[in-house]
Amino acid sequence: MSNTSTDLRNLAHVIPAIATSDGAGVKLRRSIGSQRGLYLDPFLMLDEFGTDNPGDYIAGFPAHPHRGFETVTYMLDGRMQHKDHLGNVGDLGPGGVQWMTAGRGVIHSEMPLQESGRMRGFQLWINLPSAEKMKPAGYRDIPASEIPQAALPGGGSIKVIAGTAEVGEARISGPINSPAQPLSTAPLYFDLELPAGALFEQPIPAGHNAFLYTYEGSVEVAGKSAPAQAALVLGAGERLSLRAGPQGARLILLAGKPLREPVVQYGPFVMNSREEIEQALRDYQNGVLTEAAA
Repeated sequence: MSNTSTDLRNLAHVIPAIATSDGAGVKLRRSIGSQRGLYLDPFLMLDEFGTDNPGDYIAGFPAHPHRGFETVTYMLDGRMQHKDHLGNVGDLGPGGVQWMTAGRGVIHSEMPLQESGRMRGFQLWINLPSAEKMKPAGYRDIPASEIPQAALPGGGSIKVIAGTAEVGEARISGPINSPAQPLSTAPLYFDLELPAGALFEQPIPAGHNAFLYTYEGSVEVAGKSAPAQAALVLGAGERLSLRAGPQGARLILLAGKPLREPVVQYGPFVMNSREEIEQALRDYQNGVLTEAAA
């Protein structure tokens, strides 16, 4: 891995997380996707939810449709239950991940399995290429025990949800986008916990778009201080270098191969043209959103 400054990814720009609500009134903070067109190809949206007040989450996300992309829910604290039209039921607990491919169409719900206590985590939307937008829906429930975790040479730890991380001399692959089962967007999804002052370095494919989201503490990216609770969009390069602040840091690192295709979104549907969105609406209204093409 080269150590020249020319391939070091800097902090290109910051997308603050904006307070909003979704579902039946769940309070959250949205960075990527907080405004129409504010995407980072192939990422469409990142929501952070986190509260000790059950009134902020108890109504959950009742049954709703999706088409044309993937949703990834990562729980830090609390429990939620996924149910969908395929009959999948997933109990998502601390450290667990739900990776759902909406494809042609899925109707699902995500509801709290608790009436009190802390609920905290993230939901990420990842676009699908046009050739995969109408493929059958899929769902994978990944408990915390199936997500690799390793100590970092500079201190702290890394969890590898998607893609492959270089940790010292080892390469650690997560359960999603493994070398044996690559995804078209080739996503990386790492969760990092760093002690005060710890240095973290990681190669990132040169063609990938990438960003960080610090949810505890603070970091410096390529020597530049970066705010928490914001999408920290990285510039071009082949590697990331960051250092935890005086209180340490907890953050997620996301990267993916851009699709470079038109994005037309209408609520829970993300397609490549207005005509495809109109078809999705008709299919949902006619009760055939989730049916296989003839």
